[in-house]
Amino acid sequence: MTLTELRYIVALAREKHFGRAAEKCFVSQPTLSVAVKKLEDELGVILFERGQHEISVTPAGEPIVRQAEKVLAEAARIKELADTAGDPLAGPLRIGAIYTIGPYLLPRLVPLLRQVAPQMPLILQENFTAQLIEALKNCELDVAIVALPVEEPGLVAQAVYDEAFRVLVPARHPWAKEKAIAPRKLLDQPLLMLGRGNCFRDQVLDLCSRAGAGGPQVLEGSSLETIRYMVASNIGVTVMPASAVDELPKNDALLRVRPFVEPTPTRRVGMVWRASFPRHQAIDLLRRALLDCRLPGCTAAK
Repeated sequence: MTLTELRYIVALAREKHFGRAAEKCFVSQPTLSVAVKKLEDELGVILFERGQHEISVTPAGEPIVRQAEKVLAEAARIKELADTAGDPLAGPLRIGAIYTIGPYLLPRLVPLLRQVAPQMPLILQENFTAQLIEALKNCELDVAIVALPVEEPGLVAQAVYDEAFRVLVPARHPWAKEKAIAPRKLLDQPLLMLGRGNCFRDQVLDLCSRAGAGGPQVLEGSSLETIRYMVASNIGVTVMPASAVDELPKNDALLRVRPFVEPTPTRRVGMVWRASFPRHQAIDLLRRALLDCRLPGCTAAK
């Protein structure tokens, strides 16, 4: 049994297809198929059920695949320990961020980290929370910046800052003349929101549900920036994280940003990493850099 064979079965369990798994492992399909069959023969267990269109893990194979993931994670940790033995701030740091944080945080974060840790290049990924958490578990990321809470075995979550929500409306909308907006008013307007799978959508829906019975008339956009332009075209209103809108010009020709009435709705943003990740100095440095970014509408978590 080799680490390479373990990588093959983990990839096959994820992809559920020999061809795609082989591509992920950068080998030919016959090479991967022979190796998986060899491991099954060695263990005396059928790990995968070969269907006509899809591969599935057998009940006997499921605990073996999970253990293989743990073995690969520990093997990766050995490499990380060796790579950073001299300097934990040397070598790449793989950072993930959710879609509603990355575009507004990274332009500030990257120059800061480049200045304080020039030997630590950043490998960046934007994705949904669920995908980033899986990438952490699979040692494909070192740390993820997401909205909390996140509670997963083997992962550590640390709050960094709280971010206020804002209301974004067309410049000629009646709300543009108001000083602050009550959440219950969202129920009376076409509300532009992100599609399913975005945690920010869930947070806004939760805000609406707490504001009153029923729900808003929802229109969907693919990204916060797309939604911004849809609001500018006068199709509806939206809720945005402060970092996405607080620096818009107050005399913008098409848009107005308004706060909520107190208490201001917020989200808590934090870092998540594997408990076994050895580069604690890099994690501490990242937290300080996140706070030093001084994103508008954000305050350090207490």
